[in-house]
Amino acid sequence: MATKILVSQPKPQTEKSPYFDVAEKYNLDLVFRPFIKIEPMSAKDFRAQRVQIPGHTAIVFTSRHAIDHFFALCKELRVSIPDDMKYFCVSQQVSLYVSKYVQYRKRKNFFPESGLLTDLFPIIAKHKTENYFVPQSSVHNDEIKDKLEDLAVQHDEAVMYYTVTNDFRSDEPMDYNMLIFFSPEGIHSLVKNFPDFKQGDVKIACLGGKTIKAAEDAGLHVDYQPTAELRSVPAIIEAYAKTL
Repeated sequence: MATKILVSQPKPQTEKSPYFDVAEKYNLDLVFRPFIKIEPMSAKDFRAQRVQIPGHTAIVFTSRHAIDHFFALCKELRVSIPDDMKYFCVSQQVSLYVSKYVQYRKRKNFFPESGLLTDLFPIIAKHKTENYFVPQSSVHNDEIKDKLEDLAVQHDEAVMYYTVTNDFRSDEPMDYNMLIFFSPEGIHSLVKNFPDFKQGDVKIACLGGKTIKAAEDAGLHVDYQPTAELRSVPAIIEAYAKTL
């Protein structure tokens, strides 16, 4: 019987994903089942925040979800985005995704090569005269807000989409040998959907310090996390598979 692993993210759209390579190599049953889902915000709910998008000269994007819902709400609100808007993104991948909605101009797009949020702030510091707008999820922390305040740059934040629990069926089994989490919300969803869950021999992998803390706060033991040797989730899965 194949070892069953739950990856709490959507299934990769390409069959060439390293996930499938490691699954075939070690005869693993990988189940892609998000514990959370993204839902759009209505124009009415956005207006209730009393934040105006026009007047800002730069947008800070931390994910493709933020990009999709920002431009969707702008369209619904009939807000035109000026051609000289600047985009400060957490990674090159996120920066390139902006071109889905506007013409990509390298001199208007900024991102850290590392793909780390902490490395985006020094770039922002070089553009302190901009007026920044930060689209956020309903589930967020104040890291960006606090850092922009420390940099003394003009900015506004607003929730533009919801991150909510993805409910499991009451009869859906939790019979996995390993669970992989990417956010604290995934841990919270596990606790909500399976309040009687006991870890036992189930291995748990978490990405990010906040996810690890959420798991530990929930009484779970984190067996795997990214390291210099385990730089990707498929690498983590393979490390576990080698112990079987």
